Amino acid sequence: MQIVKRQPVIWLLLAFLITGAVYAVATPLFEASDELWHYPMVQHLSRGGALPVQDPANVGPWRQEASQPPLYYYLMGWATAWIDTSDMPQVRWLNPHVDNGVITPDGNTNLVVHTSAENFPWRGAVLAVRLIRLLSVLMSAGTVLFTYLTAREFFDDEPSRLAAAGLVAFIPMFAFISGAVNNDNLASLLSAAILFILVRISGQRLAVSSQPSAVANYQLPITNQQSFALGLLLGLAALTKQSALGLFALTGLTLIAISLQPSAISAHSAIVHSFIVHCSLIFIPALLLPSWWYYRNLTLYGDLLGWNAFIAVLGKRAAPASLLQLWGERESFTRSFWGLFGGVNIPMSDWIYTALNTIALVALIGLALFIVQSAITLFRHLPSATRHSPFAARYLLLFGHLALIGYGLIQWATITWSSQGRLIFSGLSAIGVLIALGLRTILPTRIRPLALAAIILFMAAVTVVAPFAFIAPAYADPPALTPDQIAAIPHRANVDFGAPGFPAEMRLLGYSLDSAFATPGSQLTLILYWQSLVAMDRDWSVFVHVIDENQIVVAQRDTFPGLGLMPTRKWEVGRTLADTYVTTIPPTTYAPSEAAIEIGLYDYATGDRLLVATEGGPDAGRDALTLSPLAIAANPGSAPNPQSFNFGGQIELIGYDMDRRALSPGESLTLTLHWRGLKPMAKNYSVFAHVRGAGETLWGQSDSWPLDGAAPTAAWAPNQIVADIRVLPLKFDTPPGVYDVEVGLYDERGVRLQLLLPDGRLTDNFVYLSKIRVLP
Repeated sequence: MQIVKRQPVIWLLLAFLITGAVYAVATPLFEASDELWHYPMVQHLSRGGALPVQDPANVGPWRQEASQPPLYYYLMGWATAWIDTSDMPQVRWLNPHVDNGVITPDGNTNLVVHTSAENFPWRGAVLAVRLIRLLSVLMSAGTVLFTYLTAREFFDDEPSRLAAAGLVAFIPMFAFISGAVNNDNLASLLSAAILFILVRISGQRLAVSSQPSAVANYQLPITNQQSFALGLLLGLAALTKQSALGLFALTGLTLIAISLQPSAISAHSAIVHSFIVHCSLIFIPALLLPSWWYYRNLTLYGDLLGWNAFIAVLGKRAAPASLLQLWGERESFTRSFWGLFGGVNIPMSDWIYTALNTIALVALIGLALFIVQSAITLFRHLPSATRHSPFAARYLLLFGHLALIGYGLIQWATITWSSQGRLIFSGLSAIGVLIALGLRTILPTRIRPLALAAIILFMAAVTVVAPFAFIAPAYADPPALTPDQIAAIPHRANVDFGAPGFPAEMRLLGYSLDSAFATPGSQLTLILYWQSLVAMDRDWSVFVHVIDENQIVVAQRDTFPGLGLMPTRKWEVGRTLADTYVTTIPPTTYAPSEAAIEIGLYDYATGDRLLVATEGGPDAGRDALTLSPLAIAANPGSAPNPQSFNFGGQIELIGYDMDRRALSPGESLTLTLHWRGLKPMAKNYSVFAHVRGAGETLWGQSDSWPLDGAAPTAAWAPNQIVADIRVLPLKFDTPPGVYDVEVGLYDERGVRLQLLLPDGRLTDNFVYLSKIRVLP
């Protein structure tokens, strides 16, 4: 007890352990970032399975995680091998419609369907996942501890040390990931331990003997045992996550910096000998330990890191992102650093992000002030500056660690959609110390302890509240309707749905629609009131379609009932609920148009639809029910179907028109594209307009300079508007169906212009306009 009183950090660690355990228990299974794929990898290895070989055609339940270094998965597999997890297919009940990584206005955020099997007492796969989560919390507690120990090397006052550790412990996203099956937890622990060792030895001077032969006894300030242990940690880190590979370079640079201390110049031969010995003790085990894994990547995939196999499963951007585009993704990056839960689709309140970003901004200003002050001090005392070199080296270590992590992430995010702040958690120890340094620099000395405590308490409060305020409500089953709610339904329907020859299964009690009018880019809010009529053994999905006069679906929303939470196999007879569907009308929708809203139920696995079973109505026997007409009006603008698509900062598509949207094979579609030049252009760009079918098949196309060459883009003046009329003849063997019409531009080398968003992000190199229907 006396130890606890003397060491407040123990209280901090206990608080974190409790908080992490709360996340581990409160977060529904597989609703943490990538846990849906991390755990199947653990389970596979726990059963003695061999490491999977990545195959994009057969990704397995672990998907891209089979490309990750396997240490975490092996350790957690060994820890849970005694548990019978054969029930995982039942527990891991996937939601096929989930909006993964997308924040939606109506929900559908659950990656899996949750049942009472997840409740305590835990058994089978539930027990295994919960146990791994709790073990991961212990790993993350180690990260917090090493952050505190690292802070002790920089700060003399206990409040600053505790602040550095607390700034890590009470990042809501860190607590969330800590309570999840995720290899980030082991990677963060090992990275924090390695950084602490490097900081500690970088702050020490060379060991010098006091004997006359001192020149021969200069040594690096690290024992042989410590060097070997550091090598083992580096090897384990490289076998956990590739983001730790930068620590190899950081370790080498640290040893070089220590060896170049001015006091050792006269004994360079002894230092070189010591340097070689310690490099051998560190890097031989560090390289040997994970070498088999990287050699395996090279053998299987022809890539040492295995990135090509990883990306083949994960997917990549349509074109590599520029730094400007990555900067445009900073909001999602910062949100996923502070706390973006579930499948990166459950946010906290906006004011919380504002508050946390403000703390970080103040810390950055303080950090900049510290750097300026340190530079001034250095230049003022230049002749004696060497006295401060170990101290300066330790700060360079923190910045260098983050720079290496940032460089690796930029390389990765340039190729894939991975602008997530949680991917720098292996550098949290350095981040915590630097934020604490910035805050203590800018805060007045007399209020510093109180202000730091207030910041940590605020972050702790947010972290503790988040599971109950944001996570749990997102996965709560929708309540049943009360008699008063049923009586107040605006539009009563009482339409039954069922399979031919069987009793009706679902009844639409009624609906509510916010408007019978829409415009391209607007949203429709539709509430459907459902009741089950029988116990169902199939999962029926709900579809909401906006379908126009050409029978083209221009907008749709498909989910399990309960916005993903209540598939029909969970329903008892007579169960009722109200589902709110928010459907967005695409901005390129052709208008004006007379459309209608149709709804229905279908089996996602087979495509089978339930039929309207209520007799007497116009939709009786159909596989869809028409609820209401919907008039889609055009947005105001100088061109028909006004748009604003910026192609590479060169040309803007401001609108388009079609002479028809239903035609037969062999007929031609006349498409008018309204362009605006944004600046003088040195190149003549060609316009492409394609009628695209499945895959890469083109059933009609027109590729040429604007106006068939009569209006080359190099001759356009800024703000000049060109109405580019194109005729797209359909092939005579075009099958009947619905087709996309895509347009874009390319230069003489065939390089397409990418779309430039207002925030600077570059996205696709084409635009889909209105769909067309090809008649039989």
